[in-house]
Amino acid sequence: MLLEVEHLRVAFRMEGVLSVPVRDVSFSVPENGRVALVGESGCGKSLTSLAVGGLVDRAEISGMISGSPRIAYIFQNPMQSLNPVMRVGKQIVEGLRRADPSISDKSAEARVLQLLESVGLPSATTRKFPCELSGGQQQRVMIAMALAQEPDLLIADEPTTALDVTTQKEVLDLVNRVADEHKTAVLLITHNLGLVAQYSKYVNVMYAGEIIERGTVPEVLGSPIHPYTQGLLAAVPRLDLPKDSPLVGIPGTVPPPTDWPSGCAFHPRCPKATAECARAVAKSCMTALR
Repeated sequence: MLLEVEHLRVAFRMEGVLSVPVRDVSFSVPENGRVALVGESGCGKSLTSLAVGGLVDRAEISGMISGSPRIAYIFQNPMQSLNPVMRVGKQIVEGLRRADPSISDKSAEARVLQLLESVGLPSATTRKFPCELSGGQQQRVMIAMALAQEPDLLIADEPTTALDVTTQKEVLDLVNRVADEHKTAVLLITHNLGLVAQYSKYVNVMYAGEIIERGTVPEVLGSPIHPYTQGLLAAVPRLDLPKDSPLVGIPGTVPPPTDWPSGCAFHPRCPKATAECARAVAKSCMTALR
């Protein structure tokens, strides 16, 4: 197994108040695997991915992270991740030198052109600033920078945010293709189960800092057990329904990490909740529903 995360907990103390955005997260990523981490905003997905890479400061972190893969990230907003005053080529070179500090300028320049070609960008992109590129082109640059580090694991955190539908597909197809070519595993973080069905083999559904359902994509999406997973699936727009069909949503919002509900954290929003749900954890809920 390339990466195993067991009972990960990430907590912060702010002015005497304990906030635990990630409470109990366990999942694994196999060699060259395609794994998804799914849930609404505020569930702890991004923080989990940052903790896996050791990028969380001033936090109390416990649990176990096994395996030491080289990790590269594709963040959801490339304009915020790219340096606005540095040309694209120089930013990719930084990634190359991180992987190989001894690389010569000539070799680095040739490698940058090769990486840009692999993500479908012309060589002239090296001389451009991020603001001169479209959102899709910026995300392709981020993918090139990630590949420059020769990672074993590519973490794509909502990589299609703010992109139009056509560009979303192009970017995700590109991530999938280059991962296959470089034999790189992918951890896709998203709230869109439609993307999971197309680009992942395994899925972990996250809510309120916990994994509440996991399995292969056919298992989880074909026969979802937890009401939260069922709600996420019902919220995906369908083309086989009449155009005037109302959009389905999950009532309420994810509670704050300073005040997680008792028992199954989803019970205040769950249409199937009973009095027992306020006492039982999500795993007990899953057992009962089976």
